[in-house]
Amino acid sequence: MNIQELDILNILAQEPFTTQRLLAERCGHSLGIVNRCLRTLTQSGCLDRDAQLTEKAWELLRRSAPKNAVILAAGSGMRMVPINMEVSKGLLEVDGQPLIERTIEQLHQAGVRDVTVVVGFMKEQYEYLMDKYGVQLLVNPQYASKNNLHSLLLALDRLSNTYVIPCDIWCARNPYRRYELYSWYMVSDLVDNASTVRMNRKMELATVPLGTGGNAMIGISYLMEPEAAIVRQRIAAMSRDPRHRGSFWEEALYEKDRMLVNARSVPASEVAEINTYEQLKQLDERSDQLQGSAIVTAARVLNARPEEIETVEELKKGMTNRSFLFTCHDRRYVMRVPGAGSNELIRRREEAAVYEAIRGRGLCDDPVYIDPDTGYKIARYLPRARVCDSGDPRDVARCMARLRQFHQMGLTVDHDFDIFGQIDFYESLWQGAPSAYRDHPQTKAGVLALRGYIDRHAGKKCLTHIDAVPDNFLFVPQPGGEEQLQLIDWEYAGMQDPHVDIAMFCIYSLYGRAQCDRAIDAYFPEGCPEATRTKIYCYIAAGGLLWSNWCEYKRNLGVEFGEYSLRQYRYAKDFARLAQKRIEEDVS
Repeated sequence: MNIQELDILNILAQEPFTTQRLLAERCGHSLGIVNRCLRTLTQSGCLDRDAQLTEKAWELLRRSAPKNAVILAAGSGMRMVPINMEVSKGLLEVDGQPLIERTIEQLHQAGVRDVTVVVGFMKEQYEYLMDKYGVQLLVNPQYASKNNLHSLLLALDRLSNTYVIPCDIWCARNPYRRYELYSWYMVSDLVDNASTVRMNRKMELATVPLGTGGNAMIGISYLMEPEAAIVRQRIAAMSRDPRHRGSFWEEALYEKDRMLVNARSVPASEVAEINTYEQLKQLDERSDQLQGSAIVTAARVLNARPEEIETVEELKKGMTNRSFLFTCHDRRYVMRVPGAGSNELIRRREEAAVYEAIRGRGLCDDPVYIDPDTGYKIARYLPRARVCDSGDPRDVARCMARLRQFHQMGLTVDHDFDIFGQIDFYESLWQGAPSAYRDHPQTKAGVLALRGYIDRHAGKKCLTHIDAVPDNFLFVPQPGGEEQLQLIDWEYAGMQDPHVDIAMFCIYSLYGRAQCDRAIDAYFPEGCPEATRTKIYCYIAAGGLLWSNWCEYKRNLGVEFGEYSLRQYRYAKDFARLAQKRIEEDVS
């Protein structure tokens, strides 16, 4: 049977036949197609002369009926900032009901009560569903570092006559049915340049080049056993390939120039994928979650109502925090929201003291608001600003000159940044767990052996930025074409040898030794003493271990930094050896 015949058979299983015209309206096929399909279904023995289903048809429907559903809810919904700092995206509420509850109830209405939810981010928030709806939870511990192909991997043994559903979908009408007769993937009639598939006349999903306009991909799918078997095999194989760490599970559906399942098209007005604050606002402007603590704080600070916080957009995710852009009273602002575990790492009152020390010094725009308890910070948005290109010698030279100018101000605060103390502190946050690196004790010993040399050669302490990552050097366009260089994000700043900032710039930039030397020489255009160069190498080693330990703590929270964490550990090892060799040779 073809797709049109199966569609008509499914509709007749749900409601008795009245007229061909009404049947055509229900299935979306033309009157001519309906007439032809009814004749074929009658000739094949699936319908009797009154267009009623025969036992042959009922047996076919029973064999292909949905058995279960898998809901993918492990992701952190990064684009939902700031809401996702308080609630997982599957629990976003529309008209007072969490998205995932609406999905589960729609499945129950269709007779599907075997429901598995794959969780990860804020997994504890989903636990109540086990009692309320009898669902099963599977935990994906790799949700932060891998995409949802690896979530579905956990439920492979459950894929057979199965609905696969993302947790962030809202459907006005119940899309799930008591009977399904073929495998499908849901798209809408909306043209979407981000889609890579387009529905053709045969109800197939043919691939199209990105940007050429396909059907918006909704993400809901139904897999009957023949296609489920293929998907199970492919996902198992893909999960073993590191190239698929970031893959969506839908990649397992592609077969040459098309998907191996058919299309199921729905009107765009009947379904919504909620990925952003603005999408939730558009669907339900009265949702309580539009007035979370970050939004309420921003409104209060700017003397506005929460609904006047508009055009909320995610900014690039930072390594410690999340930030978002918003408009209020026709002005654009950036709000920082602390990331997972960051309040364990940063003393916010000390950060506030740093901003007070640099206020009015021209180092950066003074914050509009900073809360030493929550870590929330609001600043003016600087349009057209760019960050330092650490591969451009001219940018590097300007950044090093700016650092030196800042250091020569000799600013002070009442707290230090103790590198070796912080190394031990981050390690203590592992709560007794061993390092992921087998030779961590030896690496740490190599770094600690440099401490005596550092102490003997350390310069006079002053306020030091510590987090001198190239992205924190902001080139801001000025009238006349000039660029003002600002240094932003001072949350780690404290009293320290200012040459630490040179080391931190190098390791954040993932420099090799030659590039490190060029940055050092840019800071010291008059020439860097060899003892100072060795000391900066020591700081590179210590900084590498510091941030490697930091990465290990963040990984335990489900936050991965890929190559960055490995490179920091290599700095600890390689530059400790280099510095020790120079010390032994007494090049100074």
